[in-house]
Amino acid sequence: MLLLVEKEESLLSIEFAASAQLPTQWGQFTIHGFDDLATGKEHVALAFGDLSSDQPVLCRVHSECLTGDCLFSLRCDCGPQLQYAMESVAKEGRGIILYLRQEGRGIGLLNKIRAYALQDSGADTVEANVQLGFEADSRGYGICKPMLDHFDISSLRIMTNNPRKIDALTEMGIDVTEVVPIHTGANPHNENYLAVKFDKLGHKKPT
Repeated sequence: MLLLVEKEESLLSIEFAASAQLPTQWGQFTIHGFDDLATGKEHVALAFGDLSSDQPVLCRVHSECLTGDCLFSLRCDCGPQLQYAMESVAKEGRGIILYLRQEGRGIGLLNKIRAYALQDSGADTVEANVQLGFEADSRGYGICKPMLDHFDISSLRIMTNNPRKIDALTEMGIDVTEVVPIHTGANPHNENYLAVKFDKLGHKKPT
């Protein structure tokens, strides 16, 4: 199935690949694969429960973080956020996680490691990306619309602290009925990382 969405005056084409059961420690999800034909990137959606109701769907839009999600790095809070989202969706009995392949706020894995090296020398996460010639945050969220359309989802309760995600979803016509804060994974190794997210990137602080 080919799904289309307009993105910055170009046509972004998304092709649904396949679905399969994904048993996890929190319960059984269904993993759905999508191929971004414009970039060659492969994205997945983790769905749980019956999504056909008209009620807003609990959702997390999560950008890939190999170091945090898979290698258990303490430099960020990505892994704990993903785990919290999966647990929350399972407890809710209904929800979806869009896992987007845009590592390092969109700069890619190897550039992320280069940014880490600059951080080891004293730069913060924003300064490191800029020194490498990138924006502070290069991610985009246009891919979310066709993925959500695949499930006929138009209304969300979004788990995020990032106002850019909320604005992007709203601009695409997604009804965001509730913003659910997701503060977890703070530790001594990521204090500066979290401070930069709050102070420079506008993420909502815990209350």
